[in-house]
Amino acid sequence: MYMKLEVTVLPVSDVDRAKAFYEALGFRLDIDKPVSDEWRAVHLTPPGSECSILFGTGMTSAEPGSAQGLYLAVYDIEEARAELISRGIEVSEIFHDNGGIIYHGHEGGDITHRLPGQERKPGLHPERASYASFATFSDPDGNGWVLQEIQQRFPGR
Repeated sequence: MYMKLEVTVLPVSDVDRAKAFYEALGFRLDIDKPVSDEWRAVHLTPPGSECSILFGTGMTSAEPGSAQGLYLAVYDIEEARAELISRGIEVSEIFHDNGGIIYHGHEGGDITHRLPGQERKPGLHPERASYASFATFSDPDGNGWVLQEIQQRFPGR
């Protein structure tokens, strides 16, 4: 069986503000379809990604800002972070973890769930290992994103 993630729905409070934010990130606008005052769909895709985001009016009953731990894989985290900052996005400092990773949230730029013995360390992973260096940011509603540096994928990915 072949499956791939296609779309993630984000809960937002202001559709136009969210659309402007994600366009400022460099996401491509695929659809902005208002059907009525009760329903509007905005669909955007990050550069180089096959997975998109969808938000709008009448899309979800989830609380705005409740989506956390949304990962964006980047080849060079220093370059990606600098690019986002140049676009006016507030991004945490780069960090790595000792002991593995389960989930990163952006609540104050801190990790919200850790493995036993895991701790956040400032800067790039010492060996610049793939899947090991991170930075976080949030959209205007507080939906939390994680940049994760991946220079070499696990076999089979």
